[in-house]
Amino acid sequence: MAGNLLELTVADFDAAVAKGVTLVDFWATWCGPCQMQTPILEQQVIPAVAGRAQVAKVNVDEARDLAVRYGVKSIPALFIFKDGQVVQQFIGLQRGDALVKAIEAALGA
Repeated sequence: MAGNLLELTVADFDAAVAKGVTLVDFWATWCGPCQMQTPILEQQVIPAVAGRAQVAKVNVDEARDLAVRYGVKSIPALFIFKDGQVVQQFIGLQRGDALVKAIEAALGA
């Protein structure tokens, strides 16, 4: 994965989303739509919000407790956190422009 795309675990998740705006993609290696979401995040979302928001991924097979905590039943599931609180969520493959718009809304809120 790209250097700017954080990979979060149960151990570092809470600290990573505690301050500022973070988009978290809950995914799995076996999920086709998840594999399609990653290049959208790397090529469209990260460049658009660089320096203003973080973009991260959580592997649901490796961090099952986080998936349960946030009620993830389908993947990809994308959550926008602001100062540790979920402010918006998306289920399924998402377009880059829609995610950037949602992140910018969270930044301005």
